[in-house]
Amino acid sequence: MDLLNALVVLMNFVVIPAAAYGAQLALGALGVTLIYGILRFSNFAHGDSMAFGAMCTILFTWWFQSMGITLGPLPTALLALPFGIVITAAVMLGTDRAVYAFYRAQKAKPVILVIVSMGVMFIMNGLVRFIIGPDDQRFADGERFIISVREFKALTGLKEGLAFKTGQGITLITAIIVVAALFWFLNRTRTGKSMRAFSDNEDLALLSGINPERVVAITWILVAALATIAGTLYGLDKSFKPFTYFQLLLPIFASAIVGGLGNPLGAIAGGFVIAFSEVTFTYAWKKVLKYALPENLEPTSLVQLLSTDYKFAVSFVILVIVLLFRPTGIFAGKAL
Repeated sequence: MDLLNALVVLMNFVVIPAAAYGAQLALGALGVTLIYGILRFSNFAHGDSMAFGAMCTILFTWWFQSMGITLGPLPTALLALPFGIVITAAVMLGTDRAVYAFYRAQKAKPVILVIVSMGVMFIMNGLVRFIIGPDDQRFADGERFIISVREFKALTGLKEGLAFKTGQGITLITAIIVVAALFWFLNRTRTGKSMRAFSDNEDLALLSGINPERVVAITWILVAALATIAGTLYGLDKSFKPFTYFQLLLPIFASAIVGGLGNPLGAIAGGFVIAFSEVTFTYAWKKVLKYALPENLEPTSLVQLLSTDYKFAVSFVILVIVLLFRPTGIFAGKAL
C-alpha cells in the first residue's frame, strides 16, 4: 500500500506535470525547428510569439465569455484558439514582409537574422505588455479537474490522492493531435514535401519549380499555429504572464538543441527530456521516499536538489553539456 501511495505522489507531482510541460515545450521547440530547418536561422522571437498568440486567444476568450459563449466543462479558450492563430499568423507574415524578407533578399548571414529576430522579440514583448499588461492573467473556465484528489481517494481508498487537471489533459491530447497533423502534412502533402525539399537543398528546389515565397509563407503560418497553441496551453495549465514566455525561450531552445536542431522528432524528444529534468531536479522527494523507504530510513530534509527558482538553470546546464559533448543533439544528422 505504501508503494502505491509513493507511486501516486510521483504521478501527481512529477510524471503528470512534467508530461504536460514537456508537451508544451515540444510544441514550442517544433516552431523553432521549422524556422531553423527551412529559413535557416534561430528565431529568438519565438517565446514572445507564443505570448502574443496566447494574448490574442485570451482577448477572444474574454469577449466570448462576456457574450455568454462557453464550451461548458471545457475552457472557452479552445473556441478562441483558431482566432488567435489567424491573428498571430497575420502578424508573423506581416513581420516577415516588413523585416525578414529584406535580409533574405540581401542573402544575409544567419547571425544577422538572429540579431534581427532579437529586435522583433523586444518589440513583440513590449507590444504584449502594452496591450494586456505585465501581470498574471487567468482565463481558464469550465471544469478545473478531470479527477480531483478527493474523488481519487474515495475511488481507491489510498491515503494519497491524484489530481489530474483539465489543462493538463487538454495539453496532452492537443499535443498528440497537433504533432500527428504536422507530421502528416510534412510527409504526405505536396506542400509539405516541397517544404522538406526546400529545407534539404534550396537551389535544387528552386530548379524544380518550388515557389520559395509560398514555402516561407506556409512556414510562418505553421509556426504561428504552433506558437499560439503552445502559448495558450501553457497559460491554461499555469497562468499567463508575458515575462514568463520570455523566460521560456531558454528551455524551448534547449529542447530543440538537445533533440537536434532542425529535426522535428528531436524537438519532441528534447521537450520531454528538458521538462522531466527540470521537474525531477526541483521536486522535493521527501514524501515519495517516506512511502518507498523503511521507517528508520525516512528522510528528515526535503531531499530537493534545487529550488524551483532555479528550474531554468537545469535547462541551461543540460544545454551546455549537450553543446560540449554532442552538439548535433540526440537525432544527429537528420532534418525535416
